Amino acid sequence: MTAGWIFIARVSTAAILMVGLLAVPHRVIAQELPLAPMRASGQSVTAAYEGWFRTSDGQIHLLVGYFNRNTEEVLDIPVGPDNRIEPGGPDYGQPTHFLPRRAWGVFSINVPPDFTGQTLTWTIVANGQLTQVPMGLDPLWEVEPYLEPAQGNTPPQVKFTSFGEFHHGPPLGISAEYEAAADDSLTLTLWATDDGQVDPNRRALEGAPVRVRWSKYRGEGEAVFSEPRPETDEATGETSTTVTFSAPGVYILRAQANDSSGASGGFQCCWTNAHVRVDISP
Repeated sequence: MTAGWIFIARVSTAAILMVGLLAVPHRVIAQELPLAPMRASGQSVTAAYEGWFRTSDGQIHLLVGYFNRNTEEVLDIPVGPDNRIEPGGPDYGQPTHFLPRRAWGVFSINVPPDFTGQTLTWTIVANGQLTQVPMGLDPLWEVEPYLEPAQGNTPPQVKFTSFGEFHHGPPLGISAEYEAAADDSLTLTLWATDDGQVDPNRRALEGAPVRVRWSKYRGEGEAVFSEPRPETDEATGETSTTVTFSAPGVYILRAQANDSSGASGGFQCCWTNAHVRVDISP
């Protein structure tokens, strides 16, 4: 990575809330306030711009997560006035389902080569609190999500069929598609592998080299997993869970894979995020 991590948000109380861990390269225009303690519910959700990167084919992507300042409250905020990215939006594929606390590398936005000097701004209104974060191509915020240079660590690789292609690093579109009926159980199976590189300054976790967590990313109804963090076979890397949906519609689910260095944190090398689409019929 070529940048540190600082996170800035504009709040509707006419203040700027600075939250450690994330970067916003533009429009730092107001005062810094002390961090408010996290609470179980009633707090804001803030966009988290983590930098931009290039894929092997030269495409440029903005890497984005979020910070739900609630320790327990899960929020669903549909794309629209309270969850919009502008200009050109409001829908750039951002999540509508926000888990508590910090979520890293949740989605990416492909931007054109001539995007330099421009910005996109993600606005989120949660619990009556408005936050806005701009995202652009400042050279200081170019990141390397596919290799951690110091240790040579690379993200875990995942695939959704035994004969499919592996995906690693940030999500780039939809990795798999499924169909099911409401109230029916859908089995989700993936295979995960890792390079085995572990930062010697971090305690490696015991057990399988990759740990997977499933969660809802978008969708109007509920998605209930039998095992949100299913066991991973240490030998084959195979892991399975089932999910049921409360209502018909189109859902996007997120599979996050962490290597044995532990939780994703801000360490780009240690995680992979993939999105899958599920079409639920009545």
